[in-house]
Amino acid sequence: MRISTKGGYGIRAMYELAAAHGQGPIPLKVVAEKQSLSENYLEQLMGTLRKAGLVRGVRGAKGGYVLALPPEAISVGDVIRALEGPIAPVSCVELDADAGCDRHASCPTRGLWERLRDSMIEVLDSTTLADLCRETPPDAAPEDSARGHC
Repeated sequence: MRISTKGGYGIRAMYELAAAHGQGPIPLKVVAEKQSLSENYLEQLMGTLRKAGLVRGVRGAKGGYVLALPPEAISVGDVIRALEGPIAPVSCVELDADAGCDRHASCPTRGLWERLRDSMIEVLDSTTLADLCRETPPDAAPEDSARGHC
């Protein structure tokens, strides 16, 4: 499974919201600037993340986006699923997929794909946005008091 631009940008945007957690809404323009991303594209992603219950939009002059839950309660897997769909290297081993393959019972590679899926899910679901904030090297973040806050 290759994480698309949608998933990668979504994780980067969610990282920014996590880094600023508790400081009020963050305008999408600020997120876009800090991560060198397209503001228009981020607007689309935020709509999807809002529908998934991961972010909240705040209207008004001091509006923007905030996490709907604490950074410790949102996993990278939550974000990837919201933006990319099921986490699986091949469609026949998606956790919510029907066993629609004729070779399901005798497939020589099914066990491999299931183990790979399970490993991917374990890593993505056991890594929270707070973990990403803690793992960010100090020299990789601009001199900003919001960094490392989550």
